[in-house]
Amino acid sequence: QVQLVESGGGSVQAGGSLKLSCTASGRSISSYHLGWFRTAPGKEREFVAVSKGNSGAEWYADSVKGRFTISRDFAKDMVHLQMNNLESGDTAVYYCAADGARRWSIRAEEYDHWGRGTQVTVSS
Repeated sequence: QVQLVESGGGSVQAGGSLKLSCTASGRSISSYHLGWFRTAPGKEREFVAVSKGNSGAEWYADSVKGRFTISRDFAKDMVHLQMNNLESGDTAVYYCAADGARRWSIRAEEYDHWGRGTQVTVSS
């Protein structure tokens, strides 16, 4: 069983930066796709970014492309999300998720394991 724990959330003004981290335990997750999702107040959970298993190749939602960077530390079973030029619309609870399937996905329902989330609040 994979356990995921997020850290690094907080409050920041628009234009600022935050870095989220997710630590996995329970088993090696080098082959897992690791994604970041977020849930804003009154909205459904949405895909933010994914680091593909084994390769670490990245994919981003259009809304964060050019501002957010996902990176992965295979040795430490960690994934990070560097968020720059934050906007008020980025305010949400951010979740780390792991998907053990062969094909990667941006769909939340495809992910098997989830962290509890970390709050990010951006004030304008």
